[in-house]
Amino acid sequence: MNLNQLNKTKFIPLHFIFWVAVWFFFVYFFSYNSNNTNYVIWFSSFLLPITMITTYFVVYYLIPKYLLTKKYKHFALYSAYTLVFSTYLIIIAIFGSFVFLSNMELKNMPPMSRNYIFVLILVYLVVFIVSFISLLNHNFKTQTENKELLNKILETQLQIKSQELQYLKKQIHPHFLFNTLNTIYGFALKQSKNTPDIILKLSNLLDYILYQVDKPKVSLKEEISHIKEYIGLEKMRFQDTLKVTFIADDILEDIQIAPMLLIPFVENAFKHGSLIDGFLKVEILVKLSENQLLFSIKNTVFTDELKPNKVGIGLENIKKRLDLLYKNNHKLDIKNKNNWFIVNLTILNLNNLKNV
Repeated sequence: MNLNQLNKTKFIPLHFIFWVAVWFFFVYFFSYNSNNTNYVIWFSSFLLPITMITTYFVVYYLIPKYLLTKKYKHFALYSAYTLVFSTYLIIIAIFGSFVFLSNMELKNMPPMSRNYIFVLILVYLVVFIVSFISLLNHNFKTQTENKELLNKILETQLQIKSQELQYLKKQIHPHFLFNTLNTIYGFALKQSKNTPDIILKLSNLLDYILYQVDKPKVSLKEEISHIKEYIGLEKMRFQDTLKVTFIADDILEDIQIAPMLLIPFVENAFKHGSLIDGFLKVEILVKLSENQLLFSIKNTVFTDELKPNKVGIGLENIKKRLDLLYKNNHKLDIKNKNNWFIVNLTILNLNNLKNV
């Protein structure tokens, strides 16, 4: 028996009150049809320690060691031993009371104290009630601990996802800047008069990247506006070798998405696209139906030059971000067909954005 658990419990006064109540219950029960108050008091006092020993043994030893650990055979075996031992003590109590309290006259014994079965049932009624309360308390504590553990696990997973998302965002910054700075470098070498315009457009994009990307949501209209800024940069770079078709629905200011969600697809189209028949063709469609977003982009590319299952850093990152932010709420289809690299992204419910 775990005596430390019993001795150090904070409910010793409660235990004391409970056993006093049990003693009064015994007195009341055995007083039925009997006026021998002295016998009833002493017999109840003899029976109380037997009940206490049996109860504490079952609650603090048998249940935690065998029942809760699912050692049912051992629990049944030692429960049978406990029943035999407690029966022996009850018989001693009945016989001792008969000898010392009734002067060995059966008529002096209260009727309810003569029947061993009644006495045994009474003792084990108390054992059952206390055991039931103990199991309920254990079940409640277990559920509480499991809930706390689950909350800690969920909190840890959320922190991990948040860190992963921040890592992906930080990867987008240098990747995007590297491509854009290369463009500026090329114009600077040519001493192009368009270099200041490119720097201005880049400045606007940097403002969006550095100050908006850390927000959980941004305006879809703002994202589209910066896509147009980026296309303007690429038009300066490609000059007359670029053909861009951009079709977008009128978007309200209150429609929001995760920041930098669409721009990497656009960036990828220009970075990995190929000039076919003297032109790089890029076609972009942004369509909003109720709360569902359809984004489609395709660019010309020499299909034979593409390596199977090979995607850029930008696309790989955006796939991971979509899984984190719009898990089970998006469809992403990427394919190569007839010298076109095609990406179709559907956000099924824009409002269902996970807060990571």
